[in-house]
Amino acid sequence: MKVLTSWLRHYLPTLTVTDRQLADDLTLRGIAVEGVHPLGEGNGHSGETNGHGSETNGHLFEMDITTNRVDAMNHYGIVREAATIYNLSLEPLHPKLPIGTLVDEPFSVRIDPSARGLCGRFTAQVLRNITVAPSSGLVADYFTLLGQKQISNAVDASNFVLLGMGHPTHAFDLDKIEGGIVVRLARKGEKLRLLDGTERTLEADDLVIADEKKALGLAGVMGGWDSMITPETKNILVEAAWFDPASVRRSSRRHLLHTDASHRFERGADFNAAPLANALVSQLILQSGGSIEGELIDLVDPEVAARTSTRPPIELSARQVQRHLGTTIDADGLTGEIVSRFLTSLGCELLLHGIDVYSVKLPSWRLDLEREIDLIEEVARVYGYNRFANTLPTALPVTESPSAAAERTVRQRLLELGFSEAVSSTFAGNADAALFYESNPARPAENRTVPMENPLSEEASLLRPSLVPGMLTMLSHNLNRDVREVRLFEQGQVFTGTAAPDAAYIAEVHETPQLSLGITTASPSESRLYPAADAPIFELKGVIESLVSRFTPPGGASALTFTATGAPAWLEPGRSAVALLDNQPLASFGELSTTEREARKLRQPVYLAQLDLAQLHALPLRRVTAHELSRFQAVERDFSFVLPDAVQFHTIAATVDALAISELQSRKPVEIWRDAKKYPGVYSLLLRTVFQSHDRTLRDEELTTWSSRIIDALTALGGTLRA
Repeated sequence: MKVLTSWLRHYLPTLTVTDRQLADDLTLRGIAVEGVHPLGEGNGHSGETNGHGSETNGHLFEMDITTNRVDAMNHYGIVREAATIYNLSLEPLHPKLPIGTLVDEPFSVRIDPSARGLCGRFTAQVLRNITVAPSSGLVADYFTLLGQKQISNAVDASNFVLLGMGHPTHAFDLDKIEGGIVVRLARKGEKLRLLDGTERTLEADDLVIADEKKALGLAGVMGGWDSMITPETKNILVEAAWFDPASVRRSSRRHLLHTDASHRFERGADFNAAPLANALVSQLILQSGGSIEGELIDLVDPEVAARTSTRPPIELSARQVQRHLGTTIDADGLTGEIVSRFLTSLGCELLLHGIDVYSVKLPSWRLDLEREIDLIEEVARVYGYNRFANTLPTALPVTESPSAAAERTVRQRLLELGFSEAVSSTFAGNADAALFYESNPARPAENRTVPMENPLSEEASLLRPSLVPGMLTMLSHNLNRDVREVRLFEQGQVFTGTAAPDAAYIAEVHETPQLSLGITTASPSESRLYPAADAPIFELKGVIESLVSRFTPPGGASALTFTATGAPAWLEPGRSAVALLDNQPLASFGELSTTEREARKLRQPVYLAQLDLAQLHALPLRRVTAHELSRFQAVERDFSFVLPDAVQFHTIAATVDALAISELQSRKPVEIWRDAKKYPGVYSLLLRTVFQSHDRTLRDEELTTWSSRIIDALTALGGTLRA
């Protein structure tokens, strides 16, 4: 939303803080200013100077107002917040209208019984002998600064009031109305041409403003073509009303029309604002000439008024305010006087009926206030969350999660490996759940997906049973913005459920920690061991090995093995594998299947891994230990072998370790070489070993004996010693 600081100062001339300070203070109180843009030299309407005494046009605020604060989606609503923050007096809006000419019979306006509850209030004012002309004065100046399209004084007046005080209005060409105004439900199949020139076919639950013969506009959404203001218009009917949010939302979505009016009506407009908005629009139109006919027509539905503008008061205890909000950094704290001042300035009416208990009558424009805790939150917001002392509740001891250390270890290692942490949605759709989650066929009732009772959408109808869909969404988000090198990880909970005996509902929900890894790269690194296209797969394999090395499996490093069988269907066959820890599946990793990549329109190959963190969390973390350095010479011995492709290094390492040579301090591959075309089925390995004793210098005969044992062990694996 765009807001002019010069317009704000027009409503609140006593505001002395700079625009930058105002932006900061509003943002701290939940009225977020996301951008502040200077507008240059002024035209006499601004109250801020440029430091040299001359006025400027102030600044343009780019604001993000949350959906529950429809009252702040206008300049006057923001000024109300500023007046509360700085303890300034804000004058109410008082339109000055000439006295209307008397008429024997007022213009006919009625709300049809079919629209009962859907149109809670309808106001109408007849204006005669109007001159339709371009806008001038404040309207033209402010619209120019905002970049708002100007149409005519009559249409611009409605838009000006909407931006100024927040209530939608509409002006009809009175001479095009046949009979009178009727607010009713549409007839199924009824046609209506709207102001955008499109013709809509209405449904029976569309609320319309009509005359005695035809529909004139879609209530709360958009006016109609047949009654719009033109340069030939002489007589006008100004309308301001209150429409049911659900009805407006239903029509807006059905006809794919999201307008400024529907945006506000859908979120709950101010029931009492209609007469004021009507008068403000009429005042602006009459500045170009014309007269008022009759008094304001104001139809009110008492039942709607009872649940909006005349809601029962809320009890508020000053002690409860202090108990909930705690200690402030100011010496005086939140006194009853401050609480009363804040709420009064926001539009509440307070009546003290006890030592510290108030009966609070709520303003009609704040439908989001329903309970005492809402009022306490308002006090905290206006006071400033940054002015409360940082304290922890004494009654609630803070304890670390049993898996916190393991989570930190995994996070730190992945960050060291060049991955960035990401967080995805906790929800998933049925299609993703069916693809990325496989329940246990042996216990189907215990491994069900968990549906949401009131899902936000079809794509968010389940609690996620896997992190992979969220990871794919994040990788796609990056690729669609030309970020071609991405390495992400996410630690989070996945959800499954146990069905009730009759399988009618989920009786128990289970949370399991899971880790998801995602890689996509436009230029993978080539190696002598594998082609460049395979590099991300082997990188994921190395990441899994590195993570397991931070823990201590009962079987040691040899407990982690890999198999090319059993990978899930969403990974490409032949380019995926499963990591086993003590012969139990720990992780699946590899390239996303071609079918799924094409379906998601991913621009380049994507590589994924899914790890069961519960298995890792069950293991003790590896403890870093220090050993006394030996004072005796270390000796290196290299062994060059040709080995079958089927012999993996973890097998070689386990075989050498099984020799139990206490003086063997380390063994590592120094060089691995493969030429699949010239020497198919084998690879060359240069294994470097280091021998050292803590109590003596090693003798040649000892080294020869140990070397012979290593050669025999590797030969038994099918290796051949190279000369």
